[in-house]
Amino acid sequence: MTSSRSNSLEPVNFSNWRWQPFLEHAVKVLQQFNPIAYPIPQQFLEQAGATGSKAQPVAVHTATWACQTEKLRQVRAACVEAGAAASVLNLVINPSCRYDLPFFGADLVTLPSGHLLALDLQPVDRGDPLHTQPVWNRLLPIFERWKPLLPHGGPIPTEAEPYFSPAFLWARLPLGESSDELIKSTLFDAFAEYLNLYVDLVREAQPVAEERSRFLLDGQRRYTHYRAEKDPARGMLSRFHGAEWTEAYIHEVLFDLDLHYPA
Repeated sequence: MTSSRSNSLEPVNFSNWRWQPFLEHAVKVLQQFNPIAYPIPQQFLEQAGATGSKAQPVAVHTATWACQTEKLRQVRAACVEAGAAASVLNLVINPSCRYDLPFFGADLVTLPSGHLLALDLQPVDRGDPLHTQPVWNRLLPIFERWKPLLPHGGPIPTEAEPYFSPAFLWARLPLGESSDELIKSTLFDAFAEYLNLYVDLVREAQPVAEERSRFLLDGQRRYTHYRAEKDPARGMLSRFHGAEWTEAYIHEVLFDLDLHYPA
């Protein structure tokens, strides 16, 4: 597929895509930071594929929206629309290591088995209270407000715990009209509130000393390596677009820190 979009700031707009309002809200909120396009190789701006049987193929479209600002190294949204097979918005905000900021992560996924919904401000280094506590003091009250309104998604692997905050909002919902309404109202409002806090943190952030910046970069590298190694979308994207394209997308777009800061 030849992309019809010339750069990563051009809107992603899929027909009947469940997560369109979430992405549009994030794009609007981020305009206050005067974003510029983030360099995304042309083959990853848009990609078409197919899933299902030969007799009944289902069209698949994957697209990337991305920007950068003074304090945010990379903001990127991986967007997938494949009808009843999958609908995905994976939005990650990667801060510059020159600022003491967490990551913002939203993983909103609809599969034939149901909805998997995750929101968090993820720590660069969970063991450093100077990094975590000022964020968690403000994030935990938000989490406590929304947690009772969304059914908990269950335990996460022990190895994943260092990469999430105690305010990790994680839910599973069955398919159906009641879940659709919960997504449009409750989940959207929770998403907006998590993002609003993150935007406040970005606005307030001041440059750190060089030694602190190296410490933050090391934490970002650990996070990025873990996420790239354990990316749960790998199997789905490989079925849709092939393993070679998927591995390049994961390492050259989704988790590309090493390309900019080689170890």
